Amino acid sequence: MAAVTPASYSIPQKALHWLMALLILFNLIFAEAMEEVAEAYERGEVPSAENLTFANIHAYVGIAVLCLGLVRLAIRLTRGAPPAPAEEPPLLQLFAKLAHGTFYALFFLIPFSGIGAYYFGNQTAGFMHGGPLKSLMWLLIAVHILALLIHQFYWKTPVATRMTRG
Repeated sequence: MAAVTPASYSIPQKALHWLMALLILFNLIFAEAMEEVAEAYERGEVPSAENLTFANIHAYVGIAVLCLGLVRLAIRLTRGAPPAPAEEPPLLQLFAKLAHGTFYALFFLIPFSGIGAYYFGNQTAGFMHGGPLKSLMWLLIAVHILALLIHQFYWKTPVATRMTRG
C-alpha cells in the first residue's frame, strides 16, 4: 500500500502512462506481422524478412512495456495515487481500483505470454496473448476512456488534469 496520497500524479508517472499507452496501442494495432510469422512457422515455412523484422519490433515493444510496467509499479507503490473524487460513487471507486489493478496485471501477463509464445513456442501462451488477454486490454482501454468521459462531462471532476497538467 502507498505511503502517501498525492493530489496529482508525478511527472514520471504521467510520462510512463502516456509512453506505455502509445506502446500498448502500437502493439495492439500492429500485430499482423507477428501473426504472419506464427502462421508461417506452423506451416513449416520460413517467414519473410519483412515479417520477421516487424515481429521483432512487436516483441521488443512488448518487452519495453514489461520493463516500463515494472518501473511504473515501483513508482506507484512508493508515491501512491490521487484519491478518487468525492463525486464518484463508492461502488464505482471499487471498480476503478479493480480496473487499474487489472491494467497492471496485463502489463506483465501480456508481455510474458508473448515471450512464451514467440521465444519458446508455447501455443497456450500464444492463445492467451492474442486472445483473451488482448481482448481484455481492449475492453479496459474502452472502459478507461468511458470513465474519463463520465468524469469530465457528467460529474465534471478534474480527473483528466491529474494525468495531463494537474
